[in-house]
Amino acid sequence: ALITGNTVVLKGATDTPWAGRLLADCIRDAGFPPGVFNYLTVPGSVVGTTLVPHPDLAGITFTGSYEVGMNLYRSMAGGAYPRPCITEMGGKNACIVTARGDMERAVAGIVRSAFGLSGQKCSALSRVYVEESVADELLEKVVEATRAVTVGDPTERGVSMGPVINDRAARNFAGYCDRLETNGGRILIGGECLSEGEYDHGHFVPCTVAEAPADHPLFGEEMFV
Repeated sequence: ALITGNTVVLKGATDTPWAGRLLADCIRDAGFPPGVFNYLTVPGSVVGTTLVPHPDLAGITFTGSYEVGMNLYRSMAGGAYPRPCITEMGGKNACIVTARGDMERAVAGIVRSAFGLSGQKCSALSRVYVEESVADELLEKVVEATRAVTVGDPTERGVSMGPVINDRAARNFAGYCDRLETNGGRILIGGECLSEGEYDHGHFVPCTVAEAPADHPLFGEEMFV
């Protein structure tokens, strides 16, 4: 947007404001004139109601939930003329493993994608479909690799996964695990929030693997944790 001659207003996620702030610092230090790049940390509802209907807004890009994204899309398409709107909304990323697939590479990719950043990314792997003849072998290896992931203080060497972002995320995790064990699903590893000892001061959850039938409701819902 800047390269093509536009001014920019960036609204960062309220749970992670420093990512955008550090980018803003870089742009300021690079010598951009004041007002060309603007960074906001207010709630999304405030930004949306202020900016989206503004006549000077030429276009918008959005990353977030399906509900918010669709509302933005409809707002930008309405009015006197449609304005550009790019929305990256909820995903339910899948991995497909065939009988001839490289099992070791598949397992490593599944675990890295599913549990990187505690699963709090729109590109996180959320479901795996595997050919029946190798399903038991893959599942055993995924559970083994998951068990080897160390959860704790992410600033410590050897820790693979830190806490989730806030109490709401931890409660969402617990709720999803409860729902996984309904409608024919079963949890193979993980499933309960971590709260003992060093985990008492933070929102820590374990890496969790479950089996569920293809019609389980959670196969169609982005969990983001």
